[in-house]
Amino acid sequence: MSSFYKFKAILLGAAAVGKTSLLYQYISCKFADNYAATIGVDFLKKEVNFKTAKVAITIWDLAGQAQFKFLRKNFYTGSHGALLIFDLTREETFKEINNWYLEMKEFSNKEIPFILIGNKLDIAEEKGRAVPEEEVKKLCKFFNTSYYLETSAKT
Repeated sequence: MSSFYKFKAILLGAAAVGKTSLLYQYISCKFADNYAATIGVDFLKKEVNFKTAKVAITIWDLAGQAQFKFLRKNFYTGSHGALLIFDLTREETFKEINNWYLEMKEFSNKEIPFILIGNKLDIAEEKGRAVPEEEVKKLCKFFNTSYYLETSAKT
């Protein structure tokens, strides 16, 4: 490997949308059935090889509860990207995405790229979506982004 790069990413979204589950699935390729709310912040690191470079990614999992906003603002600085996550089965988490977007804009020290993620696709397919695809398309247009994906931390 000839080059080494470091990146910082942040996970944003309401409580219980699956931020921590997505993080652990990415880092360890495992899904934990037991839910434990993130208190404050947590982070994990992963190194990956990309072409001729080694890339170290530190992913910060920021608690979604309102009482942690004062703490979250300190972790936006230096971020290279963000994942704005909502739960496809809970419409209120989708409605809160604009607040997360505004918080990201307010506390980031620069313009950072982001990906909008609808999580818990497995449950949405089984029990029905609470967030219509058309509403997601409207939000992507409003944010002027085409970076949207739907996923499941479990499957």
